[in-house]
Amino acid sequence: MTLIDELLAELGDPGLEQIAGMLGTDTATARAVIQAATGTVVAGMARGADHPEGAEALRGALDDHADADPFNGDVASLMRDGQNILAHVLGTQGTEYAAEGLARFSGVDEGALLKVLPLLAPMIMSLLADRAARQDMDTDTMTGELRRERSATSSGLEDLIAPILGDIFGDSSVPARSGVVEPRAGAEQQAARGAQNPDW
Repeated sequence: MTLIDELLAELGDPGLEQIAGMLGTDTATARAVIQAATGTVVAGMARGADHPEGAEALRGALDDHADADPFNGDVASLMRDGQNILAHVLGTQGTEYAAEGLARFSGVDEGALLKVLPLLAPMIMSLLADRAARQDMDTDTMTGELRRERSATSSGLEDLIAPILGDIFGDSSVPARSGVVEPRAGAEQQAARGAQNPDW
């Protein structure tokens, strides 16, 4: 089961309906947004973990989220944590680029997406943290797991995610399901600082 599948299972119908309400859309569109958003965050994690410093920082952050329960947490706290996670994973402006890309394909209001994305990020972190704890992953194992997650992305979902990754990390050659992209000028430094910053 992929992290996308796990997230949808944890949310269940009530959580999906709640997010659909926040997005002002139907549950089918909300599901597609969640899938694309999760795929984008996982791709950002995989890309950051390709750098040794980024991998170490992420593995340490997973330990900090091992006992968290974002599915029943305080919204304000989740938002703060989620904004911090997204800044590390996607870079300083990555959340805005992700919201723009998700809005393009879904027709959902960008402002609503900017509120939902920080709520999803701690959920993704928590699920990955639980998996890391269950499997006693070290940094290298975690990096391999993230690469496998990227490889498991369906071709249809990849077609949605790739342009978003291009917006975040650069317009040139976003390899499908590779977890490695060439960033645009300025974005590489932002994403690298986030991925390698130990203060999650």
